[in-house]
Amino acid sequence: MPTVNTLVVERADLLGLGQMHQLRGRVGRSGQRAYAYLFHPRDKVLSEDAYERLRTIGETTELGSGFKIAMRDLEIRGAGNLLGEAQSGHIAAVGYDLYCQMVTEAVSEMKGERTVEEVEIKVDISVDAHLPDDYVPSEDLRLEAYRRLATVRTEQELADIENEWRDRFGPLPVPAQSLIAVGALRVECIRIGITEIMTNGNEARISPVQLRASQTMALRRLASGANYREQSGLLTVPIKRGANPTAVLTELLRELFEPADH
Repeated sequence: MPTVNTLVVERADLLGLGQMHQLRGRVGRSGQRAYAYLFHPRDKVLSEDAYERLRTIGETTELGSGFKIAMRDLEIRGAGNLLGEAQSGHIAAVGYDLYCQMVTEAVSEMKGERTVEEVEIKVDISVDAHLPDDYVPSEDLRLEAYRRLATVRTEQELADIENEWRDRFGPLPVPAQSLIAVGALRVECIRIGITEIMTNGNEARISPVQLRASQTMALRRLASGANYREQSGLLTVPIKRGANPTAVLTELLRELFEPADH
């Protein structure tokens, strides 16, 4: 229907992911911007699979998203023996996203293409940060949530995950709030280029760090007692007794390394 630009689907929660993707592709095929409105009953609790299908179709709106949708559909419904242990190993143990990344890297290596390895970031802070069993009862859902959180690289991605948890599971308990806070600290590390933050007692060690002269001066004002070793790129920061180390370090990094647009 090349002249149609709007699709309205009632009871979208009853449709499969592939069906919704196919229907959505039937409108807006003549250079016309298209819109798809997917409705489900407000007073009806969605099943986990229905929620995942609707979330996936809402998140994958760019051109060429069919492969992502197909892989997510496999994850939701299961892939039988095709992606079972006999054919492809223990995919469930690593998750489909990581599996796809591993396959892509293997194919690139076979083609002789150069791949860029992401730098691993280690954040080891003495704080109770996790998803309690009574908040997310399903172990599979908790693992999925941890995997997604580990891939976050921006504040917006982190905010999207936090909003999703609130929508699906309710208000965040304190350990889950702490988990989001650790995610925010990790985002700052990615932005700045820090690969490791560790706390030991009342002290935090951050590396590698490169400070300009103006930042060194600011450090004295922002964190009394902090020690910066330029040669080794190590920054040690004292943490006051009773203070939240995650919040203290996140605020310090934001103040010390202000984004360029500020």
